[in-house]
Amino acid sequence: MTDTEWQKSSFSGNVENCVEVRAVDGAVELRESDEGHIILRTTPAALAALLQGVKAGEFDHHA
Repeated sequence: MTDTEWQKSSFSGNVENCVEVRAVDGAVELRESDEGHIILRTTPAALAALLQGVKAGEFDHHA
């Protein structure tokens, strides 16, 4: 991932409160568009591991 502008999730449709992501200085940043000042910053590997865990159902017991 190269440094980019904020990208909106394709699952958000035309709503204003959505998840956005961008790459900055080798890190990945995530935010909700309606709370744009709160940014989660992590490594690409950590985000990939989180997404893999979500897809595998590792966190389903929290729902």
